[in-house]
This record gives sequence, C-alpha cells and structure tokens, in this order.
Amino acid sequence: MKSAKPYLAIPFILMLLAFAAPKEVNKRVLKEVEKTFEVVDFTMQPITITNDLNTKLPTKISGENLYRITAGDSTLGYAFFDQAPSKTAKFDYLVLFDGSVKIINTKVLVYREEYGGEIGSKRWLKQFLGKTGGDRVNSETNIDAISGATISVNSMTKSMDNLLQTIGILQDKGQL
Repeated sequence: MKSAKPYLAIPFILMLLAFAAPKEVNKRVLKEVEKTFEVVDFTMQPITITNDLNTKLPTKISGENLYRITAGDSTLGYAFFDQAPSKTAKFDYLVLFDGSVKIINTKVLVYREEYGGEIGSKRWLKQFLGKTGGDRVNSETNIDAISGATISVNSMTKSMDNLLQTIGILQDKGQL
C-alpha cells in the first residue's frame, strides 16, 4: 500500500486555512467595539429571536449576527455583523448602535473586490451615523453615490435599510 503524496495534502491544508478567516473578522469586530465604546472589559451576548418573528424581519437574526454589548450590569449598545453582496463576492460589515439603538459606528471589515472598496471610507459611511429604526436610507434619495462603486453602494444601502427596519420592528416588539 502506497502512502499519500505530501503534495496531495496541500489542498486540504488550504481548505483548513480558509476557515480561519472568521477569527480574523472576529478580532476586527472586538477591536472596533473596544475603540467605539472605549472599553476593554465587555461581553457580547447574542440576541435570539423567535422563528415566527424572524420570518417577518427584512434582515434575519441568526443568534450569530446581533449582540447586546454589556459592561457589568449596564448595556453599552448593540453590534450587528453581516455580509452583503458586491459584484462577484461578499463583503463583511459591522454596525454598532448605542444603548438607545442609534447607529454610532459603521465599518466595512473585509472587502473582497477589486473595485468598489470606497464604500469602506469613513467619509461615505458617516452618512449612516445617527440613524435609528425609524429612519429609511436609499441610494436614490438620501445616500451619496460613488462613481465606480454603484453595486456596492446599492448593496450596502439596501442592507442598512433592511437592518434599520429590522431594528425598528425589534424595538416595537420589545426585543431590544
């Protein structure tokens, strides 16, 4: 019986390394939370929603994408992490809310396309700051376009609008 050639293990090793990416994203999320809330000692508790309510939400809450951020007994705010489609791939983004569920920070964590990465600029993302569950955003009316990043702008704006609608529903239902 012949043993497997060492070069046959390379695809397997590469596949394992591909699954390490979420840890890097996780580190970026934690770093952004620390910076935004100016805390080092905090916990992120997943928020779970009933299946019945989740079917009515524009953005689905999985128990792995919406978190309550606490320090001691007080709620500092909320973190939402998700992916949105770009032209051929998806990008990872983070939205941080204060305790009253108002957006205080947005960040594109990983952008995987050659074009459209300008949506990750602080200047463009600041358009979402201060928005709440009662606000709507639309790339045709109140969000600036970026030349060469139309697909990403529309995708991020639609994702943010769906998230804001979801936050509004969760607040109305007493879930936040």
